[in-house]
Amino acid sequence: MTRLPSALQPLWPVAKKMHRAGARGVGAVSRRSTVVGRGLPRDATATSRETAVLEPESTRYHPAGEAMTLRRVLPRGRPRDHWYFGTVLEQEVPERFVLDLDDATVLGPHVGVVTQGGRLDSETSHYFGIADWREHPVFLNPRPVTPEPFDGTLLALASRATGANYYHFLMDALPRLGILQAAQAGLRPEGYLVDKSTRYHRELIALLGLDRLPMVSPRRGLALRARRLLVPSLPNVSMVASPETTTWLRDNLPPKQLEGRPERLYVTRGNTKHTRRLEHEDAVFDRLSRRGFVRFDPGAVSVQEQIDHFAAARVVVAPHGAALTNLNFCRPGVRVLELFAPGYLNPGYWSITANIEESSYRYLVANTARPPRPGSRMLGVMHDIHVTPQDVDDALDDLLEGCE
Repeated sequence: MTRLPSALQPLWPVAKKMHRAGARGVGAVSRRSTVVGRGLPRDATATSRETAVLEPESTRYHPAGEAMTLRRVLPRGRPRDHWYFGTVLEQEVPERFVLDLDDATVLGPHVGVVTQGGRLDSETSHYFGIADWREHPVFLNPRPVTPEPFDGTLLALASRATGANYYHFLMDALPRLGILQAAQAGLRPEGYLVDKSTRYHRELIALLGLDRLPMVSPRRGLALRARRLLVPSLPNVSMVASPETTTWLRDNLPPKQLEGRPERLYVTRGNTKHTRRLEHEDAVFDRLSRRGFVRFDPGAVSVQEQIDHFAAARVVVAPHGAALTNLNFCRPGVRVLELFAPGYLNPGYWSITANIEESSYRYLVANTARPPRPGSRMLGVMHDIHVTPQDVDDALDDLLEGCE
């Protein structure tokens, strides 16, 4: 949904409500009229364990890691003790597993997983901000087609938003390989369901050697029935990264060239309105450059160069954005200052930084005359960020205290 044209981004909250209502309305009709043999689900399960219990002849559940509770310390920043971070200090990380299904179907760009018995497995088909399985975007397709066959064992890596966002591809899709390995069930895919539409998709696929097997890319209208479908659990549903996810990415995507890389990075998001850009960036960067920072545009370089730059950095300053996923590759002791608009805070990069030994994290939220009230929903997903050079300088002083 955040892929609305930049001029329409302020309408995102309204568009999201329409998206959910549309799925309910279209689905109510199409579920009644679906011809037998089409892929659209008629029912759903809440958990994958429930799916395996209800369809034992065609479904197996392979545990890959116990559930855990992540407890983190309130980060420092401005304004002090921001209420939002207090809501995400404790997060439940569900049990990791691989769902192993015979004659199962995957639907659409966000990969709804439908069992042989016609159930949507909600746990592995998770989608953002929906209150009920009937709001899942698989139901926005009013004319489901007969699924195409995949005559083999297909491993589903793609999931919600992995086709449109660097963060979700790295955090939601690729670590599912690690979950498959951890299941230790001798599971061997003969092909992958994985996004490959962008340059960074293809580069990461090549770095991990996934291009040695056939690949199917999710797309609008996709309906694919696999003879055997392997679906690892989603490693990052709450967007609070577990240490296992960071460890797996560091182990499997190592840096290659650190020499000559800058140790202080300012990560830019460009200058297009309604993209979470930093307003008056040149004035802010002028102050940062005096302190040894180099402006870095991750979209202008390869994935490997992004990994290398972050692995070499000792200090990173950036507006909130997907490029900060590369914090996974930073060295122990890295220091991070993340800039936010008041209408949209997100715990993703604070939680990644917390996975790195001896790291330090600070946040800086832009001032506003009417800040969101405690407990408000963070709906300003693409709001631009307005902080002054002095604001950034002061926050950086706090972050680097005793280091300069």
